[in-house]
Order: sequence, then C-alpha cells, then structure tokens
Amino acid sequence: MRRTVDQQQKLVPIPGAHAHAEEYRQSSAVLDDHPEILELVHGDLIVGGVDPTKGRDGMTAEQVFRAMVVKQTEDFSYEDLAFHIVDSACYQSFCRIGLGSSGPTKKTLQNNIKKVRPETLEAINHIVLEDARRRGIETGRKIRTDCTVEETNIHEPSDSSLLFDVVRVLDRLMRYGREAGFDIEFVDHTQRAKRRAWEIEYAKTAYEREKKYRELVMLANKTLRYAVSAITELDNPTPAVDAFGLILGWGLTTDLEHYIPLGRQVVKQTQRRVFWGEKVPPQDKIVSIFEPHTDIIIKDRRQTLFGHKLCLTTGASGLVLDCMVLDGNPADATLPVQVIGRQKLIYHRPPRQAAFDGGFTARQNLVDLKQLGVKDVMFHKKRSLKIPEMVKSSWVYKRLKRFRAGIEGNISFLKRCFGLSRCTWRSKASFKAYTWASVVSANLLVLARHLIES
Repeated sequence: MRRTVDQQQKLVPIPGAHAHAEEYRQSSAVLDDHPEILELVHGDLIVGGVDPTKGRDGMTAEQVFRAMVVKQTEDFSYEDLAFHIVDSACYQSFCRIGLGSSGPTKKTLQNNIKKVRPETLEAINHIVLEDARRRGIETGRKIRTDCTVEETNIHEPSDSSLLFDVVRVLDRLMRYGREAGFDIEFVDHTQRAKRRAWEIEYAKTAYEREKKYRELVMLANKTLRYAVSAITELDNPTPAVDAFGLILGWGLTTDLEHYIPLGRQVVKQTQRRVFWGEKVPPQDKIVSIFEPHTDIIIKDRRQTLFGHKLCLTTGASGLVLDCMVLDGNPADATLPVQVIGRQKLIYHRPPRQAAFDGGFTARQNLVDLKQLGVKDVMFHKKRSLKIPEMVKSSWVYKRLKRFRAGIEGNISFLKRCFGLSRCTWRSKASFKAYTWASVVSANLLVLARHLIES
C-alpha cells in the first residue's frame, strides 16, 4: 500500500535544541505548508499502473521526499542514510519515522528515492521559490548567472582503460550466462586484457605502445564476437535451463545489446586516434561505457572535466532560482536569452537586473535582453560594450559586478555541502534528478535559515 502521508501519525522523537535541528524544523514547516509537493512525489511512486491501495505498506511519499532531502543535505550514502535515520532523533522527526520503527533499509531508500523524476523536483523547486516570494525573501528581480561542471561518477578515461572495460564487462555477462546453464562458448580474456592495458600505461616508446594497443583491440574484437554469438544462445536456450535461467537470460540479453554497440564505438575511436592518427572530435568520443551520456568539458583550454555543464541562476537571497543541465559544451554566450526566458516562466515577468560572467558577453545578447525587459544587464567583461549601454550608471555597474561575485560562493556551497561536484547516480535521467535534488535541498536549507533570522 502506498500512501501520501500517514493520517494517524506514530509517536516520533523530539529533536534537541540545536541550531541544525532548528533548520530541519523550519524546513519541515515549509513542507507542511505545501501538501501539493507530496502529491507530485506520490504520482512518481505509483507510476506504472501500480494500485496504491493494495500490497504491503511502503514508505509514504512524505517519508521518501524528506529522506531525499536529508541525504542530499548531509551528503550521505544510502547506507549512511539508513543508519542515521534510525539513530538520530532529529532525522526521525523530520522524516516522520515513528518510535520503535526499524526504519527503511538502504535498498528500500534507494528504490524509492530513485523513482522521483527530475521534472517533479524542478516543479517542487518552483513551489519553494513561490513560498520564498510570498514571504518576501526572494522576488527574482535581481539575478546572477554562471556555469559550472558536475562530474559523472567515472574513472579517468583512456583508450586502454575503456577497451579493458569492454572486455571485462562482456566476459562477466557471458560467464553469468554459462553459470545459469546456457551453452555459451567464449574465451575469457579479462586477465590478458588487463595486462595489456597496464603495459600500455607504462610503455616507454610509441612503437611499443602501439603494438600493445593492437593486441588489446584484437582481444576486444574477439570478445565482441563472442558476445554477439552469446545473444543467439540466450534467445534459444537449451531445455536444461530452468525458469530462473530464462529470466536471467533475458536480462543478460538486454545488457549485452546495450554494451556491444558501446564496445564497437570504443574500438573505432581507438583505431582512429592510435592507428590512423586522427584527432577525434569530442562529440564522436565515448569516455565511459557505464555513463555513455558523459560530455567532455574543456574549461578555458586549461582543464578537462567529464560530466555535464550546468547553468545556475541565483538571487539576492542565495536561493537557486534555476538550473539547466546542458547537452555538450555550448558557449556561455549562447545562454543568456534562454536564462531570462526561463525566469519569465518562473516569475511571470523578467528580472529588473541581471549579472553575468564574462563568458556571456555579446552585443547581441545585450540587445536581446533589453528587448525582453531587463533594465540593467551587467557582463563581468565589457569587451566592446560601454557601461551606459548596459546599465544606467557606473555605480550600478560596480554594485552588480560585486553582486555577481556572490554566485561563486553559491556554487561552492552546492558542491561542498550537497554533492553537486560529482553525481553518484547512474544514467542521464538520474543525473538530472540528482542535480535537482541537491538544488531543492539547498533551497530548503537557505529558506529555513532566512526564517530563523527573521
């Protein structure tokens, strides 16, 4: 049975008189004022035609969302989250976990939290911003925007390590199939591929490195051919395979069909770069077979990161007004119009003042933003623009320039305290959900601190 909230509340512990406990109390009060948040979460939890009135009792929508907030606020793993929820009176009270309850396991927490979609969390953030507007904490009239990179949870990519990943993952899947009773013929090249990958890493000459690469590519191609043959066997099992084996075989077929095209792409890009001497463009590269959606982000020709570019907009209150997870590595100068357009959707009017980092500077952007209704537009680097063209006075320009610097602290706060530096969830949809979960959790904490101060 899946409920939105427990109508008959169990006895819950009372958190102590501590500043951090007070922040959770204020956040809880904000959530209690908006039951529509729980309806949004409940809709995600019962997706797929599940009848919420049947079955054993599961976590309520309220418990799932509040547990997510605790996880992101404290940057817990699921195992740590499961422990602290039952160990801490503060977290039990916030998550509405009754006294004497054994609490959810880490698997239960993961299965439920991962069901909440990024679109739902973005809608929840809009509700939180509307609450802040109603309280006079954030009006959205003065905004600042900058971009940063959130990394995906992958190892440092190289052609040799990617080829080794292809071999070991496909060999592992085929080994599972053989152990389940399928007649899969293959040779396990995992150890040999591992040795070749290490030899490439420590090769002393280019000739020696290329020689080892040719052998590693050969092993990857052999393993890919074995995997293609394994799919045929999994689709036509022998009579000895039981019902459990059939279910396992279906899952293995799905995994093999997922990894085989990625493996071929890794082999192709290795051949282009190592053997043919081509410079493979970033859009043609794959840097992880586990997170194939990962983008290559080069920052100012000095640092290469692997993840996704984020465009963050914050207000004078420190609340995150908007977050865009971008595809690829678009130039900052292509984003200001989109930023203001999204602000108009959130607040139903454009901001009065907008401050941007130097990378956003472009005369056409200034013209477009003025046409959208922004009175003062500050670019950190003027380039060919004049101050009177952007704002009404030098004093306003200096104030907005200092105001823009505050977003660096906002980004640092999100990365240090809410795990936004590196996403630990898999898949592109989960990456967006993780990002928005961090943003919503940060906004609830910032809003709670404003309420305490007032």
